[in-house]
Amino acid sequence: MSGTTHEVTNQVPPLTGHDVFGTDRVLAEAVGRHVAPELLAPVRAELGELGRAAGSAQVQEWAAQADGNPPRLRTHDRSGVRVDEVDFHPAWHRLLGKGVGAGLTSAWDRPGGHVRRAAAFMVWTQAEAGNCCPLSMTHAAVPVLRADPELAAEWVPRLTSAVYDRELRPAHLKAGSLFGMALTEKQGGSDVRASTTAARPLAEAGAYELTGHKWFCSAPMSDGFLVLARAPGGLTCFLVPRVLPDATRNVFLLQRLKDKLGNRSNASAEVEFDGTWARRVGEEGRGVRTVIDMVAATRLDCVLGSAGLMRQAVALAVHHCAHREAFGARLVEQPLMRNVLADLAIESEAATVLALRLAAACDDGEEALLRLAVPVAKYWVTKRCPAVVVEAAECLGGNGYVEESGLPRLVRESPLNSVWEGAGNVQALDVVRALGREPAALDAYLREVGAARGADRRLDAAIRELLTSLADLDGVEGRARRLAERLALVLQGALLVRFAPPEVADAFCAARLGGDGGSTFGTLPSTLDLAAVVRRARPSE
Repeated sequence: MSGTTHEVTNQVPPLTGHDVFGTDRVLAEAVGRHVAPELLAPVRAELGELGRAAGSAQVQEWAAQADGNPPRLRTHDRSGVRVDEVDFHPAWHRLLGKGVGAGLTSAWDRPGGHVRRAAAFMVWTQAEAGNCCPLSMTHAAVPVLRADPELAAEWVPRLTSAVYDRELRPAHLKAGSLFGMALTEKQGGSDVRASTTAARPLAEAGAYELTGHKWFCSAPMSDGFLVLARAPGGLTCFLVPRVLPDATRNVFLLQRLKDKLGNRSNASAEVEFDGTWARRVGEEGRGVRTVIDMVAATRLDCVLGSAGLMRQAVALAVHHCAHREAFGARLVEQPLMRNVLADLAIESEAATVLALRLAAACDDGEEALLRLAVPVAKYWVTKRCPAVVVEAAECLGGNGYVEESGLPRLVRESPLNSVWEGAGNVQALDVVRALGREPAALDAYLREVGAARGADRRLDAAIRELLTSLADLDGVEGRARRLAERLALVLQGALLVRFAPPEVADAFCAARLGGDGGSTFGTLPSTLDLAAVVRRARPSE
């Protein structure tokens, strides 16, 4: 007796051995649109190499290992000496090393650097999202440190290096370094101005001693951290090195690691400063102003990360439905499932097109547009991510609830970018501040959406409605979320009308702007060309 009771049929092959970048039409088209023609061939080659790595069975195995074996805190060594180290599974180091080597910390000085990095960040998010946190922090620290030429000369070459050096030793002895940040405290959360960590000036110019507790420290195994603390002149930004130049450990007490819903491969810690040496960055009393460039960059990475997760979830759902049969036909051919997949696909495409447009604005120095569009996108795209991922998991039926499918990890990960760098209310209120205080930001936004006027009647009507709502900002805080949502939808609609195939733009404008869609996915008008939308989203075609 063989013990075999049936032949295994109608099972879906794993989505492996493919180029995550090359099979993503939307992302590839956006890169082609925003990268200068003379740079396009090498950029595509770089992204293709990373895309093939992200889609490989080996990297997918590393991702599962890193997620299944979370980091562990080791406060003391065998002799009782306090060491405050975080131990990671080897797969984490392999993933992080690959991300550093792919240039995910070095967009600032390369032609088209932000667009190529944005595409790479979306690709690598689909390999494993947790390791993207230290990559994001390190990348975002560069403009902050450049406010101090001495610090920039010391740190920036190592932060932008393609070398991953995991050893804890003085930064000047390393070929590459990583950065984290510790801003929030127990009593303040997003209200960083409520920070009580104290900074006492030392005799050395620019040096201080910190005392206090940080409730969230991102990437606590990093070589350096940007920290907010209260100096005599007010809230100030500081650089805290993990190891001092003489090779002694700085006082950086890791009290515990957070036991998180998702993002489990990445360490987030509570950290105690008790006579911790720090170097001031910027002027005393201007800490928030100094660190804001880092926050703006990491907010854009939240958009990119959510767009990447959405793309991965949709790719898995379409791949499954293209192979799975039920009730006499492949799922992808059945009208109701096709409607669901198309609805998910247009949401993913809208997020990707918006994210890459913002990256291009970084390359082109469009600061006014970014001032409004980044919090708008951060608010909306990160809010849509969980809904897309959960619906995509449902497309796999019970299989989508099983860890082997990869969807449960995405479901756990999907809410995080909405929380990081200021939750939804923080973003919506930032949108209101930009509208009220910076008229150039609204002008830049209106020029951007105005480029698509006259191309779709539903978009034109939505623009008129938006202008009416913007004309009366009395009591705007109470409707800030609604306003941020409409700003996002109109901007996404304008970009799709200009750059997406007609069937995608038509579906988006009908469902998101014209009121022809329902409140759940899969309620697009059946008269649309949904089959073409789904084909565009299939990763293997």
